[in-house]
Amino acid sequence: MAALDALGDAAAEVDVAPIDAALADTAAFCATYGVGLDISANCVVIAGRRGEETRYAACVVLATTRADVNGVVRRLLDARKASFAPMDDAVALTGMEYGGITPIGLPDDWALYIDVRIPALPRAIVGSGIRGSKVELPGAVLAALPHAQVIEGLAREVVE
Repeated sequence: MAALDALGDAAAEVDVAPIDAALADTAAFCATYGVGLDISANCVVIAGRRGEETRYAACVVLATTRADVNGVVRRLLDARKASFAPMDDAVALTGMEYGGITPIGLPDDWALYIDVRIPALPRAIVGSGIRGSKVELPGAVLAALPHAQVIEGLAREVVE
């Protein structure tokens, strides 16, 4: 709740809806609830390492794309190696459920990278911190979150 309070007036534009926790994964959620992949965003936790130091960041990308972890994100974190954070680390560090991690309320010392496509969305759907609900809000609100940086080239379209 404190994370939503930190949004100020923008919190009024945030809707939270319960879902079946077994359907929290993006493909299952979108298929079951009739939500387009083009407005469904994933928040992924990345660990970047340089020597003994590990830096964490969250990336928000559309479900139709994949974060460029080894290129753009690695450089942004000034890391020698970057990868998706292990599930146990992501859960412990965020206090959120895996598969429901949201960019709202992340640790203060984390970078938050938002794909350039996100702010233009009138409404975007992201995790809520738990698998049993989703958050719907304007993409511009995501881009205005604390520590958020809108990044060109953060994600690449998925080629099927």
